[in-house]
Amino acid sequence: MYTWSIRAVTADDQAFLWETLYLSLYVREGEKPFDREVVNEPHLAKYLEDWGQAGDVGYIAINDQQQPIGAVTARVLPADNQGYGYIDDVTPELGLAVLDEYRGQGVGTALMQALLTELRQQQIAQVSLSVDPSNPVVRLYERLGFQEVSVVGTSITMLLVL
Repeated sequence: MYTWSIRAVTADDQAFLWETLYLSLYVREGEKPFDREVVNEPHLAKYLEDWGQAGDVGYIAINDQQQPIGAVTARVLPADNQGYGYIDDVTPELGLAVLDEYRGQGVGTALMQALLTELRQQQIAQVSLSVDPSNPVVRLYERLGFQEVSVVGTSITMLLVL
């Protein structure tokens, strides 16, 4: 069992945020992983480009050696540049990823709780996400109260009213 803690994202976390964006791309068993450069394509890069704008919220989990092991981010994307979990122009969309060796130990839950607490403090009404229905993380989202609102292709859009 590892020990870890949660802290807010800082400017120094940019490279790790891009790594977690890549890690958040679910690949089904037996399928070929995505090329790492895929995160630079506009449909994904918009989740992190120019990170630190008003409304961007993120948390990093770090191990006892101060190395990042997971991250959660939330960002509002407008209708003309909407993400996969788009609801409306005021609902932030979140992304979550935890390094393989730290999964199943509560890191994702702790990251999500930190993010949801912050969004509630900011009086954000709701938060959305997009997830592959076969991704095991769906259970975490359901446990936290997210509800399925639509399905597009191999993606479920889920919403949590805060």
